[in-house]
Amino acid sequence: MKERTAEEIADELLRKAKHATKKNKGAINSNVSESLEAQGAPEPGDLLLKDVQALLSRFVIYPSEHARIAHVLWIVHAHLMDAWESTPRLAFLSPEPASGKTRALEISELLVPLPVEAVNVSPAYLFRKVGSKDGLPTILYDEIDTVFGPKAKENEEIRGLLNAGHRRGAVAGRCVVKGNIVETEEISAYCAVALAGLGWLPDTLLTRSIIIRMRKRKQGEKIEPFRRRLHAREGHALRSRLSCWAANVAAGLTNVWPAMPEGVEDRNADLWEALLAVADAAGGDWPNAARVAAVAIVADAKDREPSLGIRLLADLRTVFGEAEAISTERILFALHSLKEAPWNDLKGKPLNERGLATRLRQYEVKPKVVRIGEATPHGYTREALNDAWERYLPPLPSSAGSATSATSATHSETSNDFNGGAFGDVADVADVADPAEAERPGLSDRAITELAREIEDWAHSQHRHIDAGELEAEIGRRLAGHVLSAAIGIEIERIMCVLFPVPAKKPTYATASGFHQ
Repeated sequence: MKERTAEEIADELLRKAKHATKKNKGAINSNVSESLEAQGAPEPGDLLLKDVQALLSRFVIYPSEHARIAHVLWIVHAHLMDAWESTPRLAFLSPEPASGKTRALEISELLVPLPVEAVNVSPAYLFRKVGSKDGLPTILYDEIDTVFGPKAKENEEIRGLLNAGHRRGAVAGRCVVKGNIVETEEISAYCAVALAGLGWLPDTLLTRSIIIRMRKRKQGEKIEPFRRRLHAREGHALRSRLSCWAANVAAGLTNVWPAMPEGVEDRNADLWEALLAVADAAGGDWPNAARVAAVAIVADAKDREPSLGIRLLADLRTVFGEAEAISTERILFALHSLKEAPWNDLKGKPLNERGLATRLRQYEVKPKVVRIGEATPHGYTREALNDAWERYLPPLPSSAGSATSATSATHSETSNDFNGGAFGDVADVADVADPAEAERPGLSDRAITELAREIEDWAHSQHRHIDAGELEAEIGRRLAGHVLSAAIGIEIERIMCVLFPVPAKKPTYATASGFHQ
C-alpha cells in the first residue's frame, strides 16, 4: 500500500472536519496534529493559527477582524523570537475601563512562551526577567498608563526598556557594586511585549506598537466567561502545539523578507515584518488576511492623538494661511484663540515666546526679524516652516481654483457700508496694486493705510476704553467677506503695524484722546 503524504492525511481529516459541529471541531483538529506527528510531519500552520483564533474569539470581542488577526500573529511570533531582528509591541488601548484589554492579556498568557505578567513592577525585577538565562520571556504589562502618568519620571528605566527592547541586541547598561568594586554589566532588553492601558502611550512607544483600540461591549455582544482554572489546560495544550510548529519552521524564517503591502513602510514595515513572515509560513488564507490587516491597522494608527509638536505645526499652518511672515506676538495671540487647542493652558500657563521657540527648535525652525508693512518685529516665516510642514503634516488639498473663485465671489458681495472706502482697493490673489505684491492675497498697502485711519477714527468716536481684543475684532469684522478667511489674520497684523509701528506691540486700550501703549 502506498504510503500517504502529510498533505493527504491532512486533507482527509479536514474533509471530515467540515461536517463536524463547532463543539467537535477542536477535537478533530487535535486528531490532525496527532496523526501528522505519528507520520513525523509538522502540523499545518494555517490550521493551527485558526485554532488560536478560535480560542481568542471565545473570550475577547475585538474592534475588527483585522485586530483579531494581528493578535493571533503576534502570539505566534513570540514563539520565534530568535528569527527576528525586531519585535512589535502589541498595545491594547481604550478610553474607558472594562473594554477587554486585561482579558486579552490573560488569554495571551496561556499561549505565549515564558509569560511574565507585569503590573506595578520595579525596573530591577523587569530587567532581571528579560535578561534571565531561562530564555526570552514574553512581557504582558497591564495598566501601562500608570507607568506614564504624573510620576512618569520615576519609571524612565522601564520606558527605556520598552523602547529599546524591540530590537535584537538591545541591552541595558547597569552598575553593580561587588564589595568595594563597582562593575558594569549589560542585560539584554530584547523580548516580546504586549501592553494594556487607558488613553494613549508616549509617542516613542506608539511608533513601536501595533495599536488595537478596544471598546466596551454592546448589549447583545456575548463572550464565554473566562476562568483560568478551567481553560488553562486547553490553552497550554495549544501553546505546546505552537512551540512544536515554531521549532519546525524557525530555520526557514531566519532570513525571510516578506513582501510588504502598499502603504506599509519604514517603521510600520519593521512592526509587521515578523507577523507577515508568520502568516506566509502558515499558508492558507493567512498571507492575504495578514496584509489586509496590516494596511487597515496602519491606516487606523494615523488617527491617533498627535504629539504637541505635530499639533503646533498643524495649528501654525492654520494660523499662517497665505501669509509669508507673522510676528511672534500675533502667532501667540492666534494660537491662544484657537478653540479646543492646548496653547492657552500648558500645565497651567499659556504658551509664551520662549516656549514657542523651544518647541519649534527641534524642527530646525528659529525666530528672526521679519518685515510686515513698515514694522520689523521678531517672528516666523513661511519659508522657515515649509520644510517641517512637508515632512510632518499631510498635504493640504489643492484649492488654487476654489481660492480664486471664492475671492471673486466675496468681491461681488461688498456691502454699501464699504463702497468708496478702503475696500474699494481689495485685491484678488492675482490682481494687486503693486507687482511686487503679486503673491500676497488681500489688500494693497494703500488700502491697509486707509483702513487703519478708519479704525482710528472709529476708536476716537467711541469715547470709551477699547482693549486690544475689541480693536482686533472690529478690524476682523470690517475685513470679513472682503479677503480670504485664511488671510484675515495677516491683514489684521498689517493694520496693527500701521497703527502702532514702533514698537510692534498691541495696545492695552484706546481712548477718545488717542491710543495708549
